[in-house]
Amino acid sequence: MNDVKNPKKPLIYYYLIVLVVIMLLNATLVPMLSQRNIQQVDYSTFLTMLSEGQIGEVQVDETQIAFTSSEEKNPMIYVTGRMEDAQLVDRLTDAGVSFGQVVPQEMSPLLNFLLSWVLPLGLFWLVGSLLFRQMSKRMGGNTMSFGKSNAKVYVAAQTGKTFNDVAGQDEAKEALTEIVDFLHQPEKYKEIGAKLPKGALLVGPPGTGKTLLAQAVAGEAKVPFFSISGSEFVEMFVGMGAARVRDLFKQAGEKAPCIVFIDEIDAIGKKRDGSPMGGNDEREQTLNQLLTEMDGFDGSKGVVILAATNRPESLDKALLRPGRFDRRVPVELPDLQGREAILRVHARNVKMSRDINFTAIARATSGASGAELANIINEGALAAVKAGRSTVEQQDLEEAVETVIAGYQRKNAVISMKDKLTVSYHEVGHALVAAKLKHSAPVHKITIVPRTSGALGYTMQVDEQEQVLMTREQIMDKITTLTGGRAAEELIFGSVTSGASNDIEQATKLARAMITRLGMSETFDMTALETVGNPYLGADASLMCSADTAARVDQEVVAIIRQAHGQARQILEDNKQKLHELAKYLLEKETITGEEFTVILNRLPQLPQTGEDEKPEETSTDK
Repeated sequence: MNDVKNPKKPLIYYYLIVLVVIMLLNATLVPMLSQRNIQQVDYSTFLTMLSEGQIGEVQVDETQIAFTSSEEKNPMIYVTGRMEDAQLVDRLTDAGVSFGQVVPQEMSPLLNFLLSWVLPLGLFWLVGSLLFRQMSKRMGGNTMSFGKSNAKVYVAAQTGKTFNDVAGQDEAKEALTEIVDFLHQPEKYKEIGAKLPKGALLVGPPGTGKTLLAQAVAGEAKVPFFSISGSEFVEMFVGMGAARVRDLFKQAGEKAPCIVFIDEIDAIGKKRDGSPMGGNDEREQTLNQLLTEMDGFDGSKGVVILAATNRPESLDKALLRPGRFDRRVPVELPDLQGREAILRVHARNVKMSRDINFTAIARATSGASGAELANIINEGALAAVKAGRSTVEQQDLEEAVETVIAGYQRKNAVISMKDKLTVSYHEVGHALVAAKLKHSAPVHKITIVPRTSGALGYTMQVDEQEQVLMTREQIMDKITTLTGGRAAEELIFGSVTSGASNDIEQATKLARAMITRLGMSETFDMTALETVGNPYLGADASLMCSADTAARVDQEVVAIIRQAHGQARQILEDNKQKLHELAKYLLEKETITGEEFTVILNRLPQLPQTGEDEKPEETSTDK
């Protein structure tokens, strides 16, 4: 059902109320104002005042006599009915008053028309307009735009985007280049009998550049570009979405060749499951109209429909069949080379230092989208301005990476020395376990500076190469590294804290995925025990097995984590002296690099240990 409620009363209802109010005012208030200085008297009173010389001026008309008193400073007008008095003129002459007869004056027809019709209708229109504006604001400002498309139309000069502005999506650009070439040279394809794909669906996580790709296609083809969101089709009135679809395709046909881009098409393209409780007539009517229009228009005219979504699994199958959205173009998260290219594109208009190492920043941002990488460049520029520099340095970009990942530094946070010491051992526990494992990524940075995301510290690991596949040994080493922080707390303090909550959550997810989805369990072999929904929006998983099987899965998860926890604790016990040394150094410096960590870890122990406090200073890189 449509969630938007219809207005309680039609608009004509308010117009009628205003009209009745104006008529009542005209019938009551206006006569009262005009007669407030007029007093009715009888004819005998008039004769008495006339005989006593109290009347100043008299006016006679066909039905009444109006006169004023000569004894009043602000004379009131007295009115009496006219009698058949043959001696009236003689009486007035003997009394010596000024008298005469009113000459009827007819109002100008034009003035009469203005006062009788134009003025009431003008007031009526003014009040109606005010009510209409108020209602339009409440209903989204589209009260009279029934069936009109809200698509924004851009020409090539207005989009200003080409494929040079898109980086890290080489496969997607290659798939869309054919569409651009067809719009430029349609004869080449018509000669062999090929038809232009009617639609292309851009699918990928948020922030990967789906809208930017659509704008770049329009910019490369130099054709008009219609841009509209799927949610703009479904508004207040039932049937308006379908009418807007018809109007959109009508406009596109008039401006062909052109490109129509529908962002977030899942707002109108969801599956029609036929459920009476979960149906939405307005959305389904809009979807049906979209399907009909895509079947009806001639692709040879050069109208291309591009759509974007990050929920492809929720789209109706009729929308995805050949002849409608013929192509599905994946716009995935960029790889290492793609991230470096994206960073360089967004750094074009930013004053960067010559020694910037974009490769190092790209390695540290594995899994970041194009929007996040653009934000990193901007955060680096802001950090340079705060530091009073005219160019962005490498340290600004490194700080920007941490800002985007973990939030801003909480420099004024008050943390007790006991908690700082616990956090120091916790983070060194992660780093030390990672360094002693064969399949773990190298440590890049360790810090105990708290961040606004709630992290009191973190250990950053950066792979030397991009990892596409993960072996069972790599996942087990990652789980072991995650348990290293809690193992260090247990080993040094004999107790545990709440600081390992995020580590526990990540370790549990990895262990469960090994069993239920990755087939890395001897008990269940290659059996899939859960499905993943919304792979681009959180990838929430749901089990599809019996309760007994789920209980056995839980037992295996506990066994994997217990094995990793025991291995981490054993590594820390074997390197307890280095754990003390590194934790003390980290507590003093608060942030150390991977190089500093490696130097201290590989340094041979010195006897006696009296100068232990000064040794880290000799090998550290002072920040």
